[in-house]
Amino acid sequence: MAFRIDLLTLFPDLVEGYCQYGVLSRALREEIVALQCWNPRDFTSDRHATVDDASYGGGPGMVMKAEPLDRALQTVRENGPEGRPVIYLSPQGRRVNHDLIECAAAGEGLILLAGRYEGVDERFIDQHVDDEWSIGDFVVNGGELPALMVVEAITRLLPGALGDGESAQQDSFSTGMLDYPHYTRPKEYAGVAVPPVLLSGDHRAIARWRMKQALGRTWSRRPDLLAGLELSAEQCKLLDEFKAENPKPGELN
Repeated sequence: MAFRIDLLTLFPDLVEGYCQYGVLSRALREEIVALQCWNPRDFTSDRHATVDDASYGGGPGMVMKAEPLDRALQTVRENGPEGRPVIYLSPQGRRVNHDLIECAAAGEGLILLAGRYEGVDERFIDQHVDDEWSIGDFVVNGGELPALMVVEAITRLLPGALGDGESAQQDSFSTGMLDYPHYTRPKEYAGVAVPPVLLSGDHRAIARWRMKQALGRTWSRRPDLLAGLELSAEQCKLLDEFKAENPKPGELN
């Protein structure tokens, strides 16, 4: 059975256009994931299909009305699996990370809400939203792109979505660390050669080099990730080697 995602959005064409490409397109065709958009404008009761109104108390911008969203959500629930959480993509939400995506992918599906304008009437959020997710400490015009990022990240973790079943396991963050560097043909580009170990055919040496690079990159770029890991004795040794070979500015003797 496909992993079912329903998305409440004022711009279904934007979402459906993106879904025609890449891994997500193939996963949809092969029914690994099912994604359906619902436009709140289709659930309005006035001839102008009004989905927003001015904010009580004044201030710039408009607010998405609760009634069309409520009707749309009722229809979604009537036409999909029960028990799926409603997630509002919002700058006020908790930060999305790999653990959160992994947990979501292990569930029965999601109902996503892509906000627009100044946001959504708080009463709808209080009554119907189970969680709010944010993709970072910045603001975009709407929740469609963040929602698509969530959909694609989840899809990558679903069995059969990727051509190589090990690809998702080797992605950045899947091990708690950043990914190691990758190289392809030609062997030399702009005067820089591929690290010889990658051409050696020695799989143990290659694995060791890749682990050292992943540890080193995480230490130099995202030390906060290392703080949450319990490194083995071998990993500590590899990290020490990387630090000796690549000291940070100010750590040079």
